[in-house]
Amino acid sequence: MKKVYIIGIVASGKTTLAKQLSNKRNIPWYELDSIVHHITETGRFKRTAAEQVEVIREIDKNGTWIFEGTDRESYRCLYEMADTIIFLDTPLWKRRIRILTRFFKQNLGIEKCLYKPDITMLKMMYKWTHDFESSRPEFEAKLHLYKNKVIRLYDNKNLDFDQPLLN
Repeated sequence: MKKVYIIGIVASGKTTLAKQLSNKRNIPWYELDSIVHHITETGRFKRTAAEQVEVIREIDKNGTWIFEGTDRESYRCLYEMADTIIFLDTPLWKRRIRILTRFFKQNLGIEKCLYKPDITMLKMMYKWTHDFESSRPEFEAKLHLYKNKVIRLYDNKNLDFDQPLLN
């Protein structure tokens, strides 16, 4: 594994898995949300799809990487670029609980975030989750095109990063 694309919907455990894998394998990881929503001295702005792809291609020139994020049109290049695609297919009930837990933790200052953790954002996360489940057949068909390099995980807890599956 030199180029890993971790994909999943909101609260599936992508960031946790990316951090763990990055630390274990000493591979730099990148949150795709940070590529979309770039932070500068003057504030936070959204890059265009073309700018996002340009940033991804620049990072790719450095060799190894782990990208983690949801499925966006501008990330489609990662399916080809990655040698391993990990789809975190966490059960819906667990994602729903995580979304609510995250909302409370962020509002209590226990967990940091780069967006305003308000009711509108909470509703959006549930909407994105619903939309993903509604369009799952299309996503699964796209994923099937890369079946030789896809690993489907239903949880990111207690993974043994030395097991052959993740070598």
